[in-house]
Amino acid sequence: MKQTRLSSLLMACAGLTLVSSFGVYAETSPLQESVQAAMAMDHRDETDRLRDQNRDPVRALAFFGFKQDMKVIEFAPGNGWYTKILAPLLQEKGELYLAYNSDWLKGLDPLLKMKSFRTTSKLPIELDWNGEERRYALGKLDFGMSDADMVLNIREYHNFNAEDKAKLNTAAFDALKPGGKYVIVDHSRRHMQAESDELRRREDPVKVILEVQAAGFVLVAQSDMFYRPDDQLRYEVGRKTVTGNTDRFSLVFIKPGS
Repeated sequence: MKQTRLSSLLMACAGLTLVSSFGVYAETSPLQESVQAAMAMDHRDETDRLRDQNRDPVRALAFFGFKQDMKVIEFAPGNGWYTKILAPLLQEKGELYLAYNSDWLKGLDPLLKMKSFRTTSKLPIELDWNGEERRYALGKLDFGMSDADMVLNIREYHNFNAEDKAKLNTAAFDALKPGGKYVIVDHSRRHMQAESDELRRREDPVKVILEVQAAGFVLVAQSDMFYRPDDQLRYEVGRKTVTGNTDRFSLVFIKPGS
């Protein structure tokens, strides 16, 4: 029974990937033009621009189903690489909420004073760093809303233990409106590969799918846009041989309902 379920899941994922693989844009959409304009804004520095080709937000945001009138939660925005693109896109008709430790959010204060960030708000959560385990530690998690259109979890899922992943997935489910989207992008690991220090920042996408489905979500799309044939899936993502060029999976889930 277990093997049958896994086989069916893998077949379903293969079909979703095939669909997304042929999603090549013959023309630039209005959204993609807006993303390009946001990427050219002065508040983005050279460090940001050096990552543009690898992270490819023009294709990624279109694949996620992002729209400029959405209410979006960006989970763990870090230094704000995506924030600097999302905020200007949402400034007219949307809202952006940055879910992060309150002290860490202070680093984004200069950005939040800018006009193009006027609909961007801090969303402090109980989040800390466990240096011994080299993972985030979540306290009680409640995003304080139930009408979000999208929750973005980009390259952060790997930073949590199993208990906190379940907590995060449940909180995302509760924060979204029916039909809302939960997006996860992370570094790839081979299916069922054992834990090791070398692989601690990689995730098995099949395992992620099962964990997120357990929270009530439905997988609706998967993309291979960040497939990297020269990443052997063997090394820590910070190693010079793979850093900035890791193989990553992209998953879009929805909260059922209408």
